[in-house]
Amino acid sequence: MVMADDREKALDGPGRLDFPRPLTTVDVVIFTVREGVLQVLLIQRPADEDEPFPAAWALPGGFVDTGRDADLQSCAVRKLKDKTGVVSPYLEQLGSWGSATRDPRGWSATHAYFALLPAAPLAGAGAADARWFPVGTSKGKLKLAFDHAEILETAIQRLRSKVEYTSLPAYLMPPEFTLPDLQRVYEIVLDRPLEKSAFRTRMLAADLIEPVARMRKGPNRPAQLYRLKKTKSPIYFARTFNPPG
Repeated sequence: MVMADDREKALDGPGRLDFPRPLTTVDVVIFTVREGVLQVLLIQRPADEDEPFPAAWALPGGFVDTGRDADLQSCAVRKLKDKTGVVSPYLEQLGSWGSATRDPRGWSATHAYFALLPAAPLAGAGAADARWFPVGTSKGKLKLAFDHAEILETAIQRLRSKVEYTSLPAYLMPPEFTLPDLQRVYEIVLDRPLEKSAFRTRMLAADLIEPVARMRKGPNRPAQLYRLKKTKSPIYFARTFNPPG
């Protein structure tokens, strides 16, 4: 609770703050499905010894630019586009992390988001220092800068939890896909199999996808292609997916 004398100290003249301001950043956990696994985009930090965590891998992000960013989400969108060259079809605020020790440069607070992208080559201005990592290796062999390992683990848990009862994996799909393609992406994110007929029934009843006037031809019989309907937010299902068994 802020006491009256604290408020008087904070405002010494019109709009003037006497309290030091913390460093304020936005970090984005960017997920995609590549090579049959869930992957996250990491950025290698500069190798300059004056930099915190030189040459370490980290989540994409950076300082809020008060002249360019109208709000935190605007900053997240800007950082995402800088590193990937695209605007994510799905972006969600994950949470905030702050302490006097997370950044050696001073008291720091970061506001984290997670984003979903269909698999595509990186085309942003910072793509040269960016690389996709399977989520298992990013948590294990790599030591991430700052508290980004904790943020990443929180994002993975949030994503997998929401996939149980929402249409989030649809934002990881290419423009056209089959129902088995969509089921496979759900299974990759959840890290477990789903029952085929129940999955198909749920997807077709959810008003989430629509057929296109093409079939995918292959060694087996042709498969119907679908596309995602233009929905501004994910669809929520009445119940979670049950493992087959």
